[in-house]
Amino acid sequence: MFLSVFDLFKVGVGPSSSHTMGPMVAGARFLDLLRAAPFQARGLRASLHGSLAFTGKGHATDRATILGLAGFTPDTMDRAAAEAALAANRDTLLLHPEGLGALHFDPAADLVFDYDRPLPGHANGMILMATDSQGDAILRETYYSIGGGFVLTEAELAEAAAERRSDASSSVPYPFATAAEMLAMAAQSGLSIAQMKLANERVFRSEAEIRAGLSRIWQVMRDCMDRGLAVQGTLPGGLNIRRRAHAIHQALLAERGQNLTAPHVINDWMSTYAMAVNEENAAGGQVVTAPTNGAAGVVPAVIRYWLDHVPGASERDLGTFLLTAAAVGGLVKHNASISGAEAGCQAEVGSASAMAAAGLAAVLGGTPAQVENAAEIALEHHLGMTCDPVRGLVQVPCIERNGLGAIKAVSAASLSLRGDGAHFVPLDAAIETMRQTGRDMSEKYKETSLGGLAVNVPNC
Repeated sequence: MFLSVFDLFKVGVGPSSSHTMGPMVAGARFLDLLRAAPFQARGLRASLHGSLAFTGKGHATDRATILGLAGFTPDTMDRAAAEAALAANRDTLLLHPEGLGALHFDPAADLVFDYDRPLPGHANGMILMATDSQGDAILRETYYSIGGGFVLTEAELAEAAAERRSDASSSVPYPFATAAEMLAMAAQSGLSIAQMKLANERVFRSEAEIRAGLSRIWQVMRDCMDRGLAVQGTLPGGLNIRRRAHAIHQALLAERGQNLTAPHVINDWMSTYAMAVNEENAAGGQVVTAPTNGAAGVVPAVIRYWLDHVPGASERDLGTFLLTAAAVGGLVKHNASISGAEAGCQAEVGSASAMAAAGLAAVLGGTPAQVENAAEIALEHHLGMTCDPVRGLVQVPCIERNGLGAIKAVSAASLSLRGDGAHFVPLDAAIETMRQTGRDMSEKYKETSLGGLAVNVPNC
């Protein structure tokens, strides 16, 4: 089992890796399929199913689907060009993907939110079609946005399930598929989790490429955080949620150095860092999946806490943090889920908190056993967390929830470092419990906005 650090940490746009980035990636893939087809299409259609339908409008899935079919991708999207393309489509009912000419697409008729027919493979399903001059479908593909910007077709989803059941070993030197295997390989090799992860990554990229990629990930994270700390105003979507990160940050800066500041104020710093990222995400800004957009604030907030508030911290150890976090995120994704639509917010903020706790424990000198313990503590104490966004927006409770996820991550890392790594509940057990809990959780609480805070808080 191998997931690259760059699979878990992707540069993209808000507000959702499943609802925004995934449909854009699916659109780009469908256009490639269409370019290779032997016939000339005249139009495009799309239908959204499951969570993509129920919370699609709040998550900007309609916009993302149109942009994907227009040829935009999350990692390179220019916001001004995207807005111009959306405006042109509203005026002309045409899209102009490269190499395919003008294709008819009327959002009112050709983009269907299908609330009644979930697709069998995953809660985030969509069907893309190309049509001829008569409006008949000549090409059709089903895509599943499975969390974190990952997109699979029906055939690829079945292949991935078969791969999980297979005992075939990976081509990487340390092919750990469970935390127990990870710890055993670390003990046998004498390497840290980050060193094993780096060795695996080197099979596919040079070390210079890996280091440059990790540096870019942190730069995008930090730029996003800095924008969120600088900007004021109201978030889009109709809830009239005010951005708070700027004002809280200014107050914290004004209090810095005062002798009577309570120790617990450090939690406000961590929360503010995380909220800054998720306010930017809610506004559709550039973020890094960590491992998803909805949980994008946890890892960068913990990194910022470590770099700015922990004596001796240095960016030269940033690779250790991110590689360790990615190793844990890969275990969660492989053995359970990082999708809120599949397993609730335990799969998003819970996974992010476990990743951040592992990364922090590693850079603070933790052994592999202590790192695994930190991840387990953080994940265990998010188990059962629902995904119930008010009005389908990635704002309430998502923004504050990232702040608390960061605080839990730091607490988990600190607690693990007070021990020797021996503990009662293994990380593998926490991951499996999360999978089972997600399987048994009512659909009302899995990113459909049909239960929880979404129905008990007035949203107009």
